[in-house]
Amino acid sequence: MEIVRTEQVEKIYQDNGVPVHALKGITLSISRGEFTVIAGPSGSGKTTLLNLIGALDKPTSGKVFIEGEDIAQKSRNELGALRLHKIGFVFQAYNLIPVLSAMENIEFTMMLLGIEEKERRERALSIMEELGIAELANKRPNEMSGGQQQRVAVARAIVTNPAMVLADEPTANLDSATGSSLMDLMERLNLEKGTTFIFSSHDPLVMERGRRLIHLRDGKIIDDKMVSEAAKNTE
Repeated sequence: MEIVRTEQVEKIYQDNGVPVHALKGITLSISRGEFTVIAGPSGSGKTTLLNLIGALDKPTSGKVFIEGEDIAQKSRNELGALRLHKIGFVFQAYNLIPVLSAMENIEFTMMLLGIEEKERRERALSIMEELGIAELANKRPNEMSGGQQQRVAVARAIVTNPAMVLADEPTANLDSATGSSLMDLMERLNLEKGTTFIFSSHDPLVMERGRRLIHLRDGKIIDDKMVSEAAKNTE
């Protein structure tokens, strides 16, 4: 079942009055339960495409559908509700709230959803234990390493069991062991819970885990292929 579809999506930014074509005619469909990597060099349009899929931005032209609904037809409040209820975000810069502890950051989205405090705390503790970060519960972001902050960001993204998680360069600034552990976790969530994961990355560590690779260059899709487990094992 399709969870995301884009039709002839274009995105043009203005740079000091000069138009910059970040995306050029992107048409793709992503099914529920996919583990997809949008790959390409810096400036290829990966993050721009991820932001459009996540309803954080709107295309200059073309259409983006989430679960069959054209997001251009939704009001700002409806888009906010869509992001809150359906999509988990893992940003490259983590985007943790500096004045909140790790526990409070993880609970924040659940609080917005109106989940009772007792359940919020239980779910946050459970996901922190699963991620091996329970000891960070009372620490604020400035007291954590980059890898620890990233794990808290992942916990916040997945604790509400969203239909789709969008992760922008999730292994950036992480050592290879921490990055592999993080990808292990997200693969497990994908397989056990059916959560759709869409990554933007140029890290080979992420790309080799993807079961579908969509390569962008200069704002265009230059390759889109499914990767079988058998093919991975022979690499």
